[in-house]
Amino acid sequence: MKSGFICIAGVPNAGKSTLINALVGEKVAIVSWRPQTTRNKILGIVNTDDSQMVFIDTPGIHQARNKLGEYMMQSVASGLKDVDCVLYVVDASRGMQKEDYEFLEKHAASVPVVVALNKEDAVTRDTLFATLEKLNAQKDVKAIVPVSAKKGENLEPLLAELEKLMPEGVPMFPEDMYTDSSMRFMAAEIIREKALYLLDKEVPYGIGVQINSFAMREDKPIYDINADIVCEKQTHKAIVIGKGGETLKKIATAARHDLEEMTGYKVFLTLYVRVKTEWRDSDYLMRELGYDVKDLKK
Repeated sequence: MKSGFICIAGVPNAGKSTLINALVGEKVAIVSWRPQTTRNKILGIVNTDDSQMVFIDTPGIHQARNKLGEYMMQSVASGLKDVDCVLYVVDASRGMQKEDYEFLEKHAASVPVVVALNKEDAVTRDTLFATLEKLNAQKDVKAIVPVSAKKGENLEPLLAELEKLMPEGVPMFPEDMYTDSSMRFMAAEIIREKALYLLDKEVPYGIGVQINSFAMREDKPIYDINADIVCEKQTHKAIVIGKGGETLKKIATAARHDLEEMTGYKVFLTLYVRVKTEWRDSDYLMRELGYDVKDLKK
């Protein structure tokens, strides 16, 4: 039996969260077309006949501009510690970026790295081969596997390459467990995901979600969930609510559907919009929204 930890890393929008969901076969990370959607380390667990691979999804590598950005980059650094392997995701539609070269040069010599060349379905064969040629020139990379996380293509060969790098050991989690995230955490992430899809321009980067209550009713099999969507400006609050409350209603409706699928029960979701100025630069407010900012001081 083999078991080990694998850190998933890459630049924003490379498809890391889509890939971990496809590998696990369950939704463990929210997905949107916006960069920097993932803000925390998220665990996804894959069990095979001969191994247990624990994937750590991390935020996209970027230049931090506030404390939230620092927290995200600290999550990447923390995710890389003491892992058995790194699964580095490259976006085939954009080709090799400066940050891709820098990451591989910095880490491939010290920890085994497998590259997933994602979005192979979105590029021509010539474009794919051009990027493969550049990746093949990177020394110390253990394997390069073209995949389509969105379509679930070529995932078995990718898992096979990763399994080769796992050390011998017993499973670290029960066989029926696919993530260590709590339902409260996932509820906040699902609400934020729906807001990301429905909001425009700069607003999504300044929103967070705080779960105020999450409980099953005593008399009926219904979850009551009360949550705040937090934004930084009054003008943003108006955008989140929308004309006649339409945008907020759409966010709640879309989130409730996913929450009922996650819990297996009917969900009564109440959403409010609160303004907390510059919360992304406040340790106190970030902690309120569930970000463990004490890690920034280490």
